[in-house]
Amino acid sequence: MTTEKPIAPARMNSTQAWVTYLSKVELPVLANTLRRINELTDSRNSTVNELANVILNDAQLTSQVLRLSNTVFYNQTRTQVSTVSRAITLIGFDAVKSMAISSLIVDTLLKRNDRPHLLRCLARAIHAAVQARCLMPKRNETALEEVFIGALLMNIGELAFWSCETEQATELEERMRLDEPPVEAQKAVLHTTFTEITRGLVEAWSLGPFIKDVVSPGQANSLGSSLVRNCVDMARLSEQGWSGPHMDKALERLGKDIGESPAVVRDQLKVNASEAMRVAVSLGIPQVTALMPGASGASAEAVPEAPNMDPELQLEILRELSQCLAEKPDINEVCQLVIEGIHRAIGMQRVALLMADRAGDKLVPRKLGGRGTEEWRQHFLIHKDGTGPLGGLLPHAHASIYQPKPNAEGVPYDRWLGKVPALIGPIKANGRLVGLFYADNAGGGYVPSNEQLSAFGHFLQNAQLCLTLISGR
Repeated sequence: MTTEKPIAPARMNSTQAWVTYLSKVELPVLANTLRRINELTDSRNSTVNELANVILNDAQLTSQVLRLSNTVFYNQTRTQVSTVSRAITLIGFDAVKSMAISSLIVDTLLKRNDRPHLLRCLARAIHAAVQARCLMPKRNETALEEVFIGALLMNIGELAFWSCETEQATELEERMRLDEPPVEAQKAVLHTTFTEITRGLVEAWSLGPFIKDVVSPGQANSLGSSLVRNCVDMARLSEQGWSGPHMDKALERLGKDIGESPAVVRDQLKVNASEAMRVAVSLGIPQVTALMPGASGASAEAVPEAPNMDPELQLEILRELSQCLAEKPDINEVCQLVIEGIHRAIGMQRVALLMADRAGDKLVPRKLGGRGTEEWRQHFLIHKDGTGPLGGLLPHAHASIYQPKPNAEGVPYDRWLGKVPALIGPIKANGRLVGLFYADNAGGGYVPSNEQLSAFGHFLQNAQLCLTLISGR
């Protein structure tokens, strides 16, 4: 028996219409999975197994939770975690639940869209969530994860909306470009507001009493709810810097929440903002770090810069590569480690290894990494003679930064390929080009740094060395 996908109306004209559309048509799997996770509480041992099973049913989610479980943000003991059950035992039920929810939100929404407004909203949500968790005075696990998820989901209506390709999203985008007041623009185009949609989704998706309190009108009913609201407000204001009359008022409110002076709060926020960038990288979305405030308080209008790399992770993966090469080199294992290094340690959002096809005249995907690469497996190809829309991606003698021409053609299956800066590097056998590594940051809006290029080159050298060792047997 098959279930037909509900047919969406041409235009939504009420809060309930949007809630139904997002829940039933666009995001039913996310809604159901979030509901299942939120229904679990650590009251019986069986719920630990239930949480583990929900995570293990999704390979990508399992990978993300294990990655987060080995970050200092969650695992300050630095004890290596390799299974979900071990993560729950060592780090805690609520922490793993928090990781699962944040990974689900990021994965599901970015697989659907990479609109600049969605990236901006995700950057704010992650920044606010990390701030709330770091500032929370009551240092028990449940409270820490409650405020983290509360801040992450406080604007779930806006996040869900921008993840969908609708005419009304395009219309609202146009009005925002004209600097129309946000709430007025939302009412004119959506016949409701993001706040109302969020309240509807929190109810429909059974996200729990704490988040319901956070998004409800009126005064917050707890310290945690107040802290979340103020962190979300502060995250938005911080995009314009750490000072100013509105930010000063936000600092006063946060100071009352945690019992500190505004000056102390401001200093702590700057430290926590750096932590938020590291969490974004761990979640696999390094591109949003360029949208987060730095300790220098740079304006949101500044030219975006490439995100910081993770030198410790880079060194760890390079050690693993050296070990692989010292033992019995396996090209698949080495290339997978290289892909992971470029994606996670260097901070590139999308990575591909392309190798020559059987005819030898085209390069086609062999391995992929990162979100937004699903269509590449079937469509991404580069002609070795340099023809076609992606011929310009053919690498030079060494790793380099690809700079697209102003009117680059691009391809119909991906809005960024060939049209954004990227890292490219060759793989050769007996002097002939047999493959290339490609990495970009989709709509991140920045050029890879020279430091990223240098690290990219180090990873490529390991792949090249492995191929040379194998071909020399």
